[in-house]
Amino acid sequence: MDYSEHPPPPGLRRHVRCLWVLRDAAPDGEPQVIYPDGCCELLAELGVPLRFHGADGQVRADQPFCFAAQQRGPIRLQATGAVFCIGVRLAPASSALVAGAWLPALRDHAPDLYTLDPGFATRFGEAAHACAATQSPDPLWRLLHGQCTGFTPDTLIERAVAMLDAADGDLRITALAQRLGTGLRTLQPRFLAAVGMTPKEYARVRRLQALLRTLDAEDADIADAAARHGYSDQAHATHDLLSWTGTTPARLLRALQGDRHGDDALRLAAAFVRGTSARPAALARGTHCRMAARRSDGT
Repeated sequence: MDYSEHPPPPGLRRHVRCLWVLRDAAPDGEPQVIYPDGCCELLAELGVPLRFHGADGQVRADQPFCFAAQQRGPIRLQATGAVFCIGVRLAPASSALVAGAWLPALRDHAPDLYTLDPGFATRFGEAAHACAATQSPDPLWRLLHGQCTGFTPDTLIERAVAMLDAADGDLRITALAQRLGTGLRTLQPRFLAAVGMTPKEYARVRRLQALLRTLDAEDADIADAAARHGYSDQAHATHDLLSWTGTTPARLLRALQGDRHGDDALRLAAAFVRGTSARPAALARGTHCRMAARRSDGT
């Protein structure tokens, strides 16, 4: 499996976190799991479409071009042939770039792009194939430059997202509203409309991601990492990990530390946490798209 991320050009950093590429010429066929990260994605499956294992127990084939809306639990994907996926991870406050007013109703779904915007879906597919042919993200960057023209994110929600990101989600929503100088009745519906999940859900996802990064980067146990990220105790952190990842802390630690002992289903999850499929000793974290996005925000 080879997973890599590419930071966006300066003109797209307000709208896009990164473009990622996933290849696996000979997948083992075991379901892979990835975790919520608070971002929506535009997806192009140029290989054999993955099978999506839903929380309802049903298994269905992904569409070649789809919109992955906000997810509130682990996502299980299974390869049935050679995998070649290209994804565009949108900035949270630009989640409605393609979905528009439908965004809040799409939580926990990944609809066919053609059901949202047939014209854009056609252009997205053409650009994705051009990226594959040229081995360059430039065709998709050009498409997105055009799509972003005339789209203005809600600046209040951009500020809210930046504050929650800076706090790694460890910020009460009442305190967030006070810092923004607005009320909860204003903040909550506008956040849902712009991001596709509530501010409380987004805060929980960001805290989860911060916890995962700490567990991945350091030789820390669950209790120490939980305390550093505002969890009241280890039990609270364990509950969140199970809820959002569907994985026990012990198994998750083995996967993130590269000692998987048969936990190959977590390889993709670890790659998404790191921004690369490289093993921990080989990581160059300063080049990840997450860091590029933070620098562009001045954080």
